[in-house]
Amino acid sequence: MSNKKKSVIREYAEAIIIAVVLALIIRSFVVQAFKIPSGSMEPTLLIGDHILVNKFLYGIKIPFTDIRLFPIRHPQRGDIIVFVYPVEPDKDFIKRIIGVPGDAVEIKNKLVYINGTPLNDPYGVHVEKTILPAGIQPRDNFGPVRVPEHRYFVMGDNRDRSYDSRFWGFVGESAIKGKAFIIYWSKKNHFYNVRWNRLGKIIR
Repeated sequence: MSNKKKSVIREYAEAIIIAVVLALIIRSFVVQAFKIPSGSMEPTLLIGDHILVNKFLYGIKIPFTDIRLFPIRHPQRGDIIVFVYPVEPDKDFIKRIIGVPGDAVEIKNKLVYINGTPLNDPYGVHVEKTILPAGIQPRDNFGPVRVPEHRYFVMGDNRDRSYDSRFWGFVGESAIKGKAFIIYWSKKNHFYNVRWNRLGKIIR
């Protein structure tokens, strides 16, 4: 093999290695893609939405540690976050932050209260009229509970059909992967059932 061919092969190999390394860096520290598998965040996010998550907004997490560097800001009430599901760490969940550290969270007959005041809640929807007492399950009547330091209380926008902090507790700050910010692709079930009107939609 000539030196010229060797040089071309080497250049291609180097380019591929650099591309892979850059992709891994971007995925680990900058942005990551996720697909919405359930209806717990409807109508904000639909099954089949493909979203991008900002991974550096809350700080760049050093692998295998809970240390975050250069945070732009801390998670805030109203942020839609992707996080490691506390019950099964091999799964990722997506929910909206309702309570931040120090908040007292309570739910009375489906209405959310933060620190004793009804939450301004334009995103939460209810699809069932039945109100369940706390003795049966915590869906409609819950708390009050105080959100601990470095923890967050999260709920799905589809309040009657979301398995969230009402059932399994708080999300640790170290478990948060990032903030959802845009829908880059969306389809119902087949490739040709694309929801064109959702492409490029900013997630709020």
